[in-house]
Amino acid sequence: MTATTVLFVCVHNAGRSQMAAAFLERYGGEQVSALSAGSEPATEINAAVVEAMQEVGIDLRGRQPKLLTESAVETADVVVTMGCGDACPWFPGKRYLDWPVDDPSGGAIETVRGIRDEIDALVREFVADL
Repeated sequence: MTATTVLFVCVHNAGRSQMAAAFLERYGGEQVSALSAGSEPATEINAAVVEAMQEVGIDLRGRQPKLLTESAVETADVVVTMGCGDACPWFPGKRYLDWPVDDPSGGAIETVRGIRDEIDALVREFVADL
C-alpha cells in the first residue's frame, strides 16, 4: 500500500500547519506522509506553538517554516488549507480540505493550547477516515 501524502498549508507555516503535520506523523503511521508549507513563511516556528506541542510530547524545535511550492502541491494526494485563501495553488485531481482554524500568531499560550487541541481532534478524525 502506498502512503497518502498530506500537505498542510497556512500563511506562515509557523503554527497551524506545523502542528497538523506533527500530529499526522504521530497518528498516521506508515499509511501517511506529512508535509507542511506556508504562502508567506515566517523565519521560525512560533515559540508558543513549540511550547504547547512540547506539552503533548512533540518536539518542533528542529523544524523550519517552508515556502509553499507548486511541486509540494503536485506531490500531495490531499491538501489541507488553514487560512491561506487564494495563495494555495489548485490542481485537478487533488483532494482539498479547508480547516477554519484560528491563527495562533501572537496568541497567549492558553489560546495556542486551544488551537493545538482543535488541530489534534481534526487530525485524529482525518486519520480515522483514511
